[in-house]
Amino acid sequence: MTRRSSLPGAAEFFRPTGPAPEAEREADWFDAPARDAPSPPPVARSTPRQKHNSKITVYVSDEELLALEHARLTLRGAHGLAVDRGRVVREAISVILADLEAYGEDSVLVRRLRQDTGQ
Repeated sequence: MTRRSSLPGAAEFFRPTGPAPEAEREADWFDAPARDAPSPPPVARSTPRQKHNSKITVYVSDEELLALEHARLTLRGAHGLAVDRGRVVREAISVILADLEAYGEDSVLVRRLRQDTGQ
């Protein structure tokens, strides 16, 4: 009798977690018992996450970081949105770039940058 416990292999730890094509799904060990039963509807995730391929570093002041954290907590407490600071920053960038594209010279970004540079 061996005293070694049976552990999962690396394939189980590093298997894809997203939806797979049907041919691959049939081979998954966790789908085997439920093949004959109808599958339950997919469950929506409360905080959709996605992999990002690029990264930048942005330095902020203590006050800006505190304001960002306050915004994150406000989104969570008052609006029920549990998001991380990165998601808040990405959304803010998206909003400001859409405003720049739509309004150009009259955009919030152009006005604020001009105000900061004294133009």
